Amino acid sequence: MQALSPTSTPTAHLARPGRPAVVARTLAELTGPTQGVVELPVRLMWSSERVFDLAEPDDLLWMYENVLRETTRTDDLRQLINGRTLRRVWRRLNLPRGVRLAWESRHRGLRAA
Repeated sequence: MQALSPTSTPTAHLARPGRPAVVARTLAELTGPTQGVVELPVRLMWSSERVFDLAEPDDLLWMYENVLRETTRTDDLRQLINGRTLRRVWRRLNLPRGVRLAWESRHRGLRAA
C-alpha cells in the first residue's frame, strides 16, 4: 500500500475541530428569507434565544454567523441564508477562520465583497 503525501490529500477547512465547514455549491441556491422573523432549530443554536428579526442588523449577523458555523447540512444553508444578503454582509461576519476560508475558496467573489 502506497502512503499519500501530505500535499496529495484534500484539505478540509474546519468549522471546529473535527468538523468540516459546510459550503453551498453556488450563492444562487441560497434562497433563505430576507425579512421577517426566523427561529433557528436547536441543532444550530442551543440557546433559548433562537429567534432573529432580520430587520435588525445585529440579529441578521448573529443568525448568519451561527448557521454558517454550526450547520452540518447544505439544506440549512439553502433555507436560512440568502446569497445576496450573504454577499452584502460577508465582511462584517465574525466567523471561524476555517469557515471563512472554506467559503472564500469556493466563492472567490466573497473575498472582494
